[in-house]
Formats: sequence, structure tokens, C-alpha cells
Amino acid sequence: MTISNGRNPSRLETAVGLAVAIVAIGGTQFLGWEWGDGRFLPTMIGVVAAAIAVVVFFYRRG
Repeated sequence: MTISNGRNPSRLETAVGLAVAIVAIGGTQFLGWEWGDGRFLPTMIGVVAAAIAVVVFFYRRG
């Protein structure tokens, strides 16, 4: 099932999404990161990704 908002994502959005996914998977598999363990780097990556998502959301709303 595909969810569409009627437009194609930009290359930048795709690249950022892939980078976040790779860091999350790599951190979990190879660095022992776990969600909610209180470590600084994984927490900051999540905070930055969430902030970017909020900014893009409000920018697109006008």
C-alpha cells in the first residue's frame, strides 16, 4: 500500500530520509544503539530529524 499526498518527494527529501534510515539501522546493528537508552548522539539525530520534518511541514503548508 502506498500513501501519496499528490506530489513526488524532492531528491533532497529522499536523500535525507535515506541518510537517517542508514544511520538508524547502522547504529542499531553495529554500534549497539537502542531507542530510549539516553545516549547523546542517537537522541540528537532523532531531534534534528524531527525538527527538519516540522520545518518542512510548515513550509509546505504556506
